[in-house]
Amino acid sequence: MSKTKITINTNGSIKVEGEFEIVDKTGNTYDLGGREIVGLCRCGLSKNKPFCDGSHNGNFEHQAEAFALPPKK
Repeated sequence: MSKTKITINTNGSIKVEGEFEIVDKTGNTYDLGGREIVGLCRCGLSKNKPFCDGSHNGNFEHQAEAFALPPKK
C-alpha cells in the first residue's frame, strides 16, 4: 500500500486514501470493509458520520486552499 494522502475538498469532504485506520475516541477501529479510500464528513450533516454521505451538496461552503501554519510554540 501507499502512504496516506489526505485531501481537503472544496465544498466537501476530507478524502483519505492509502494505508490508514480510523478509530473512535476509545480506540475501537471502524470496519472499512477493505476500502483504501474514504470520505470524512466536514459539514456535520452526514447521517453516516464520521463518513461523508453527500449531505453537504448545496449546504456547505469552504474554499480549500493550502496555507502555512505558524511555527509551533
